[in-house]
Amino acid sequence: MVENTSHKPSEPHSETPRVLLLYYSFSGQTTGLLNNIAAGLKRQGIEVNDIRLRPVTLLRFPIGSIPATIRMMLTTFLRARVTIKEPEAVIWDDYDLIILAGPTWSYNPSGPILDLIDRFGPRLFKDKKVLPVISCRGYWRMHWFGLKKMLEKCGANVANRIVFSHPTPEPWRTLGVFLKIAGKAPERSKLLGRHYQRYGHSKQQLEQAEQLGEAIGACLRKRESLADLDLNPPMPFPNSDYPPAGG
Repeated sequence: MVENTSHKPSEPHSETPRVLLLYYSFSGQTTGLLNNIAAGLKRQGIEVNDIRLRPVTLLRFPIGSIPATIRMMLTTFLRARVTIKEPEAVIWDDYDLIILAGPTWSYNPSGPILDLIDRFGPRLFKDKKVLPVISCRGYWRMHWFGLKKMLEKCGANVANRIVFSHPTPEPWRTLGVFLKIAGKAPERSKLLGRHYQRYGHSKQQLEQAEQLGEAIGACLRKRESLADLDLNPPMPFPNSDYPPAGG
């Protein structure tokens, strides 16, 4: 879980940039990335607060069966909302940047993120600089364009994006993630294990997340635009298409 920084009211004209990490993590992969992004930010002297979105009804990982996983895939493809608990009051403080992070669910932002935007989006994001962070198995483009459109509709300035894909080539990545969510262990299979060795992000990607946190922190301290910052981590395997943020 992201390490909480004790909340102190911001002072007027403070020279220390402040960042809010606002996120949902289903299997812990987004949490791992944000732990490292937060470490990089703090190394640059950035004040960091974090809020994890918590569904009213707890979502269990793994789901536990193949039929239940298929049902979840269908509902999330239709962008079903997952109602979250009221966020902590610190969410309404002034920040130089809001990092909004979460996994891709069937090509879309997760249900808790969608509920957050529906209920609190205009008040929370209007005139704010927002940086989406996406954790996914690979199919993130619909998520990115849909999320960007929703945030801009709320009045946000979507500064850039960070996308981390699970480091296994297709089709093994999709099959492995599906079975893992269903409660299976594909990495232990004699057949699948040769192609799918672990679930989630690699140690190298976590190190990259920390480096990106440092880069973002340095940019905030210099009061420079995040739009010109290269936040595209190298893709985890060769010959992968990764267009620029504006593409």
